[in-house]
Amino acid sequence: MRIFCTFFLIALFCFVRSALTQEIVLGLSKNEIGITAFFDGSEILVFGAIKATDELISNEPLGVAVTIASPLLPVMVRRKEKRFGIWVNVDAVEIDLAPNFYAVATTAAFSQVVDPVSDLRHSISMERMIRSVGAPMTVDDPDAFAEALIRIRQDQGLYKALPGAVTLQDNTLFSTSVTLPANLVEGAYTARIFLTQDGNVIAQKKTTIDVRKVGIERWLYNLAHQHPATYGLLSLAIAIFAGWSAAAVFRVIRA
Repeated sequence: MRIFCTFFLIALFCFVRSALTQEIVLGLSKNEIGITAFFDGSEILVFGAIKATDELISNEPLGVAVTIASPLLPVMVRRKEKRFGIWVNVDAVEIDLAPNFYAVATTAAFSQVVDPVSDLRHSISMERMIRSVGAPMTVDDPDAFAEALIRIRQDQGLYKALPGAVTLQDNTLFSTSVTLPANLVEGAYTARIFLTQDGNVIAQKKTTIDVRKVGIERWLYNLAHQHPATYGLLSLAIAIFAGWSAAAVFRVIRA
């Protein structure tokens, strides 16, 4: 009898998991972005379809959240105060990991699409994407530094919250577009799609977008990082030639 109950529970668990299983078919308008001297930003169209492998056990409508994030890097956040008429740094907190660019688009208000538990588990919101493990004991409110980072980068157009920007048709087809600014950092950007129901993530998909300098900009970048001495001499030679050329032009004009 005990063996039968065990098999019954295993079969029931598999059935529930199957009932919740959804498959996301994902597409991007571009998987590579080349940064040149004239690069002024780019727009990426994220689209796809939801393929249900079984009937959902709930009649709650589906929600979709789409995120695009640059590589995570540490960043130092400083707080300034005006003392004796001069603005000075009084506190500093190093955020362990944070994206330089982050966008999250949803089918409705974020709180209606993703519940706090799923957000904590999958790090979907801006607040959860930023990882700040520790702060100096002298800092009274370390969370304020992460909030300040979000506020500053939102003002710079680097962090974007886009509620209602994802369209979902017949619980099957979804699409959204995200505009990337001109001041992108290089690296493998991560695009994630979360399918939710009643706030719970029931399926997800992830892909990457390669953002790289191309052309002469790439050559100069590699030269500066791999051969800094040569890059310095080349820069000096260009500066000398530009100064000599400007002086020669002025001499011709005055003559």
